[in-house]
Amino acid sequence: MDTRNLIGYNYLPELGNKFKAIDPASGKELEGDFYAASLSEVDAALNLAEKAFAEYRNIDRNKKAAFLRAIADEIKALNDEIIARAMGESGLPAPRLQGEFTRTVNQLYMFAGLLEEGSWVEAIIDTAIPDRKPLPRVDIRKMMVPLGPAVVFGASNFPLAYSVAGGDTAAALASGCPVVVKAHPAHPGTGALVAGAIKKAAELHNMPEGVFSMLYDDGYAIGEALVKHPKTKIVTFTGSLKGGMALMKMARERDEPIPVFAEMGSVNPVVLLPLALENRAEELAEIYTNSITMSAGQFCTNPGLLLAVKSSGLARFKQALGAGVATIGSATMLTAGICANYGKLSKDRLSEHVVSVIGKSDKLNTENINQSLAVVTEITAADFLTDEKYKEEVFGPYSMLVVADDIAQLEQVLNSLHGQLTATVMAEKEELPKYKAITDKLANLAGRVILNGPPTGVEVNNAINHGGPFPATSDSRFTSVGTSSIKRFVRPVCWQNWNEELLPDELKTDNPLKIWRLFNNEWMR
Repeated sequence: MDTRNLIGYNYLPELGNKFKAIDPASGKELEGDFYAASLSEVDAALNLAEKAFAEYRNIDRNKKAAFLRAIADEIKALNDEIIARAMGESGLPAPRLQGEFTRTVNQLYMFAGLLEEGSWVEAIIDTAIPDRKPLPRVDIRKMMVPLGPAVVFGASNFPLAYSVAGGDTAAALASGCPVVVKAHPAHPGTGALVAGAIKKAAELHNMPEGVFSMLYDDGYAIGEALVKHPKTKIVTFTGSLKGGMALMKMARERDEPIPVFAEMGSVNPVVLLPLALENRAEELAEIYTNSITMSAGQFCTNPGLLLAVKSSGLARFKQALGAGVATIGSATMLTAGICANYGKLSKDRLSEHVVSVIGKSDKLNTENINQSLAVVTEITAADFLTDEKYKEEVFGPYSMLVVADDIAQLEQVLNSLHGQLTATVMAEKEELPKYKAITDKLANLAGRVILNGPPTGVEVNNAINHGGPFPATSDSRFTSVGTSSIKRFVRPVCWQNWNEELLPDELKTDNPLKIWRLFNNEWMR
């Protein structure tokens, strides 16, 4: 594991502020010294990325695909070492991290397949009609092209799938954009191992130097410099609302504003409809006990808000949910700061006289530190509607049940909510038509609408949408998961009246790449 900052193919001298990775369960320092990058190194990384972009954007799609597959293969070769280091730095259990590891590798393979198929460029061709009246039609051909150097911020809660070689990096490299990663300081060793794998794959496939770099930071200065650098063309971020908004402000205030695709948190409301509660209250309680407390609740899709109309079925659900949560042992949170924030916010909620406790765990693991105890609270819809703070995310194993007097009041609650990543309805098939107004509201509220399943867990495929209206994300038109996430890193360009031999292969009339295209209003390949 080389712990130095990486620019292109070169590891840099250890010159910046030194810091160590901390095991959140023990508070002990882990092996390896890491050094914050300097502003001059930010400049060097992005200048090299811009130089690499001129070549990398034009590299054959099959060579790019082979590069992505090689990254996946190099990471797989480090499976045991990466999992062990990630466990030490995050406090997450091995099964959770192994699943995340597999997702990380598979999404690299997925983007390689996307490149090899080729139709993702959305080629559209309208050929000339010289004898059209009253004016001739010129030849116009359009496709997506990469934006340029991308800055990717590693996420705290996904040390693999949303970090150095995570979905953002995979999508950016697939699109033709070089990547500069700002490694997350909570898991720098995991990042170092993965960065080494990417470097090895890039050298093996003769990629232009600068197609990938990774810089460390022990504060905010390097992240700010990366966003403000004139060579940066796009930024991706997964984290808090405060952090995402700060990056968006920096990007807007540049001489050349650039897009920041930020995922900034969500309470992921779950509507429990009456018949579902009547028929299977205990089953639903078990599902949501597990969903709320999984991985200490440290998922962006954690169900932080449960909504229902009071009924005998709801009473049974509450009893079972409270009993289930009480059996859950404490879990290590990702960092001391995240644990402290969870403790403060959950304590603040419990201090409100209008909030009562449905269930709370007291099974504290005294051998480890930074432990979270699961809590589920209850509030009436009337009281919920009086204060915006109840709509804010409590990052951790926490959820609040909002109890409405009737469906009309439940709809009021839904109308008051901000944009979400997910919204869920637990229902019986026969009652769904009666509540179409509610399901329509959920579709307007969130990027993914779920029927009869917990929101935790995101399938990575072509159809997935992991995004949502503000403030869940900065732009609800895009996803950060799945093959469509590549769209964040590209823009459309059309070629008008160009000679055939000068056109990109994707736009040539004989379609040498055999991709799907819209050719004179007809899809063909």
